[in-house]
Amino acid sequence: MANKYIAQHQADVDKSIEHFKEDAASLRTGRANPALVENIQVESYGTMTPLKQVSSISVPESRVLVIEPWDKSILKAIEKAIGNANLGFQGVVDGTIVRITLPQMTEDNRTDLVKILKDKLEAAKVSVRSIREKIKEEIVKAEKNKELTEDDKFDFLKELDREIEVWNKKLDDFGDAKEKEIMTV
Repeated sequence: MANKYIAQHQADVDKSIEHFKEDAASLRTGRANPALVENIQVESYGTMTPLKQVSSISVPESRVLVIEPWDKSILKAIEKAIGNANLGFQGVVDGTIVRITLPQMTEDNRTDLVKILKDKLEAAKVSVRSIREKIKEEIVKAEKNKELTEDDKFDFLKELDREIEVWNKKLDDFGDAKEKEIMTV
C-alpha cells in the first residue's frame, strides 16, 4: 500500500532540497560560477529583476565572470547591485560588460564558507523534519479517526522514517560534495 501521506508532501520536500541546492550553489568556491551572481536583484525599468533575466553571464577564465546585459543602459545598476550584495568582490564596468575578477580564496575564507554551508544544510534538515512532523500528525489523526488500523499507522510511520533517511542522505551527499569543492585549492 503506497503511503499517500508521504506522497502529498513530496513536492514540499523536493522544494526544500532544491532550495538548499540553490543556496549552496551560490556559495563561492575557488572557481567562478554564474550561480554566484545570477540571482542578484538588479533595478531594471523600475522593478527588481534577477541578473540572469537581464543579461548573459559567462566564465571566460577560472576566476573571471563576465556579465553582458541585453540593455546596456543598466550597466551601472548591475555594478551597484553586485557591490551591494556583499559577496566579497566587486563588478567593474568594462565597455559594454561588467567584469568580475574573484580574489584568491584563503584557508580562512574556505573555513568560513564551510560553516555557512553547514548552517544552510541544517536549515534544510529542519525544514524536512517539520514536513515529517506534519506527515506524522496526519497519520496519527487518520488512525484516531478510524481511517487507518494501528498496524497501518506503524507501517506508514516506518515508511516515513525510511523516506526521511533517504531525503537526509540526499542533503548530506550534496553538502559533502559542495564542502569538498569549497576546500579544494
